[in-house]
Order: sequence, then structure tokens, then C-alpha cells
Amino acid sequence: MNRRQFLQSAGALALVAATSPTPPLCAAEKGAVSARHLPRWRGFNLTEKCIKQAQGNPPFRESDFVLLADWGFDFARLPLSYLCWTDPNDLSKVRESDLKDIDDAVELGRKHGVHINLNLHRAPGYCVNPPKEALDLWTDEKALDACAFQWAQLSKRYQGIPNDRVSFDLLNEPAKISEDTYVRVVKRLVQAIRAEDPQRLIIADGLQWGRYPVHGLADLNIAQSTRGYDPMPLTHYKANWVQGADKWPEPTWPLRLNDKVVMDKDKLRRERIQPWKDLEQKGIGIHVGEWGAFNTTPHKVALAWMRDCLELWKEAGWGWALWNFHGGFGVLDSHRADVQYEDFRGHKLDREMLDLLRRY
Repeated sequence: MNRRQFLQSAGALALVAATSPTPPLCAAEKGAVSARHLPRWRGFNLTEKCIKQAQGNPPFRESDFVLLADWGFDFARLPLSYLCWTDPNDLSKVRESDLKDIDDAVELGRKHGVHINLNLHRAPGYCVNPPKEALDLWTDEKALDACAFQWAQLSKRYQGIPNDRVSFDLLNEPAKISEDTYVRVVKRLVQAIRAEDPQRLIIADGLQWGRYPVHGLADLNIAQSTRGYDPMPLTHYKANWVQGADKWPEPTWPLRLNDKVVMDKDKLRRERIQPWKDLEQKGIGIHVGEWGAFNTTPHKVALAWMRDCLELWKEAGWGWALWNFHGGFGVLDSHRADVQYEDFRGHKLDREMLDLLRRY
């Protein structure tokens, strides 16, 4: 199917979808999907194109979408590296053959009732993970032009597909930058998207790795995405990419941070929920784009912490996407040393974690 046929079929299928039963997790969602009114989408990050992998540029797997649907989930965040389809020596040169993998994921989402959230995890000029980009998105107009070009191409490509099926998450986890700088960049990217598709649902991650709401974006009619990685001495215990994590004491939940401070459910509510609820009062939809505990965190501790997070987000009315589906934070093939895995369709399934997630 070529791109024109894909978009034509997407439009026709949208008419069918409008009269079809909603997916199970959206049944309570009665209003139109918009930046002010996000469904409580729940699911996972699918990470095939998070980096340009040494073994190639793999497509997304339909079997994952089948499992998401079978287990009652309705959301897949796709953290993407622009290098999966872009010539690094010519940032305006896009390989159509590689973008077809994204087309296929959008179609798999439609087929299995899973919302697709496209995120630039590595954008021209910025990525939270090494290696550092040659250009700097926050200071270099060439990088910002290239990033705006990427979003304009994606916006044009998926123009007209309803927001209940596709949304855009602009940049993964902006880190050590000012709010003014971030707002300037986001405004440019939003402008590029809306020039091609004025109605596209757009989401922006919070500042400081997604942890803090950005009130300066409140007038743009976009939603925002928070994170669930607090407290890090629990979620990233012994994570080999976090400096010093190998020296942290084995975590408990609740977690004593020092002689005076204990992180518990109530502290999470005050510090990680309430500031975002204040933003929500301005008409901003909130979603938890990433969260989870790495496989070196004791399983029972991870599950106890996860249960409190899930209860808080249910109380807040927010959806979430676990990082990841397969791998060290996920329910499949996570390689934890203290889990009795279930053999399941060629994978090692953490059934206890899956059952917890499905309850919320």
C-alpha cells in the first residue's frame, strides 16, 4: 500500500471506527479527544526505533499489538530516532522506505484498537541519551529548522487521521534548559505541525526530564506528559547508565531518603501529582508518558511502589505508558533475578506485574 492509499484507507476506516464500539479502556471516555480532554489511555512504550540499532532498523511487531489488545491496553508510545529514516549528512533527506514502518504501526494501532503516540526520542539537535547530537536544538537555528521539518513531514503524512488514533509527543525529556528556551522551541514545532494539520493532538513533555509542568505552554492548546521515575534510588537502583546508582543502598518502599525525609505515597501525591493537577486546572490534559522500575530493584519493592503510583494516577484520572514492554522495566523478558517467569508465546512473562497493571 502506498502512502496515498494508506491515507485514503485511513479516512474511510475512521468513518467505520466512528460507529464501532470503543476499545475496553476507553469505554468511559465520552467526550472528544483533545488537548484539554485526554482519555485515560494505558499501555507501554514500544522501543524498536528508539535508537538506530546496530543490528538494523527493525519494524514494530504485530504480535505486540495483539498482546496489548488481548490484555486490555489501548496505548502505545513509540519513542523514535529521526536517524531511523533520515540521512545524518542531509537532514532534509528522508527515506520513504523506512517511514513505511511507522505507517505500518499506525495501521496496526487501528487494526487492534491501540492509540499510537509518536515521540521524537532523538530529534535533530537533542537526545536525552548519548551520543550527543552534532547540533544543539536549544541554541542552533539549523537544528530547530531540521526538527520542525521532521514534524512537518510527519504531520503531513498522517494528516486527517483522527486524534483518537494518533497523537504527537514533541521531544523526549528536555533536561537542563530554561522554560523560556523550551517554550520558544515548542512554539516553533507546534507551528510546523499545525501548518500541515491544524487539528493534530500534540503533547509536550515536562521540563527537567519530564518531571515538572510547563505553565508557559498553557496557551498553545497542547497537552503535557509527566514521568513516573520517583524516587530514582528505587526506580534506577543499580542502573548502569546512571552514575553512582551502583552505590545506592537496596531500596524499600516507602523509601527513607535521609534521616528526616521518607518518600511514600503521600509525598508522591504532594510533589509529583499536585503540581500537575494545578496545571490541569488551566485546561491542560495530562498523561504519564514513561514510568517503571529497573530490573535490579527487588521485585516486591517494585510492585509495591507501582501499586501506589497506579492508585495515584487513577485517582488523578491520568493514563500512563510503562517503559517498556520488552526489556528491563517491562512485563516481557525483563531478566529479573527474583521472578518466577511464565513461559508465554516465546517470551518470559512477569505475570504478577502484568496482573497488577491490568487492575488499573
